[in-house]
Amino acid sequence: MKLIQTLKNIWKIEELRNRLLTTLGFIVVYRFCSYVVLPGINTQALTALHSQTREGIMSLLDMFSGGAFSNASIVALGIMPYISASIVMQLLGMAVPFFQKLQREGESGRTKMNQYTRYMTVGILILQAPAYLANLSAQMGNAGSALPPGFWFKFSSVLILAAGSMFTLWIGERITDKGIGNGVSMIILIGIIARLPRALTQEFISRYSTTSAGGLVMLLAELLLLLAVTIFSILLVQGTRKVPVQYAKRVVGNKQYGGARQYIPLKVNAAGVMPIIFAQAIMFIPLAFIGYSNTAAASGFGSAFTNINGPWYNFVFAIMIVAFTYFYTAITINPQQMAEEMKRNNGFIPGIKPGKRTAEYLDAIMSKITLPGSIFLAFIAIMPAFAKLFGINAQFSQFFGGTSLLIIVGVVLDTLQQIESHLLMRHYDGLLKSGRIKGRTGSIAAY
Repeated sequence: MKLIQTLKNIWKIEELRNRLLTTLGFIVVYRFCSYVVLPGINTQALTALHSQTREGIMSLLDMFSGGAFSNASIVALGIMPYISASIVMQLLGMAVPFFQKLQREGESGRTKMNQYTRYMTVGILILQAPAYLANLSAQMGNAGSALPPGFWFKFSSVLILAAGSMFTLWIGERITDKGIGNGVSMIILIGIIARLPRALTQEFISRYSTTSAGGLVMLLAELLLLLAVTIFSILLVQGTRKVPVQYAKRVVGNKQYGGARQYIPLKVNAAGVMPIIFAQAIMFIPLAFIGYSNTAAASGFGSAFTNINGPWYNFVFAIMIVAFTYFYTAITINPQQMAEEMKRNNGFIPGIKPGKRTAEYLDAIMSKITLPGSIFLAFIAIMPAFAKLFGINAQFSQFFGGTSLLIIVGVVLDTLQQIESHLLMRHYDGLLKSGRIKGRTGSIAAY
């Protein structure tokens, strides 16, 4: 079988094998840390916290941390504070001259930007950790227990939570440098996949124990729908529009160069899953203002924007995804640079004047194809709310599109593309018989 032969080829390449084993090792370390409970916490009293994170926006926080949030783990805050800091830094890079200058300084500027992002991450963690402890105290109180008293416990726990989140970031960076795929993306992916078996089991039990007819038939229909949405997500991530480019003939000595027509593949969804990550991080802000422990009693604005199945939450979420799709496409795709590169290589788009007109033409095409791409991305993102309306279990419904499915599709394709590159570079067959895997350009690596 071709799959078995491909696996053998992967194992033959020493560098690729070491990278895969390194990635697996760091993932095991991260998953182990997600079960290491904060010192002084009674694990038997976490039942209320587990119940709180089964539904609503708290379930999303728990999903991003791979269950570490509900386990009161040392890595409970996960990677989201770093993502939030990264979003702020990218926005500052567009608005503040000092950061704009850093972005133009190449590798040294990126290094400084990354350092400032880490400093901001620590600041966010110092603010979020006490809020997490306040919620933990309230939930343990509901279970008839309490946190250890005293300033030292709170101080040490804040330090541990902050250090745990930064350790998670360090693991992600080591995966990027020494492993395969983008480390931060991989951390989020593993957290999401860790929730899938339990969500699927609960949905199976729910359908199997139902007294109405067609319980298991409905489960089969749900799985088929999930498969259809997954295929649609793959098509959305990989969809492109090809722009023809004609290269002028050049004669150097006795050889002729150019004259051939090629195509520039412009991605329908050039931003990948980044708009969803950005929008989701922003949607967590109301939770930080009203406090974790008050989400159940929130009213008005707080109630509307902490109910992930509510109309206002999903409407604003969808609008933000469309806006962030345009934002992230604008900072990752540079039509002016593409036009200049084309002109230097004696290339031109038939019927379009090289230079400024070509840049305007490419920009117009990107604007046209980004709109439907962003709308489809937003639709898939809010599909869990529709799945919940049809009676699908709250945790399982999160896999019908939304953040989870699109991240899984995007990160898996990105990782498979890297593996395929190693295989093709050493003259082995790729992972697919026809065509190459097209990874997404909008990855969390941009952080």
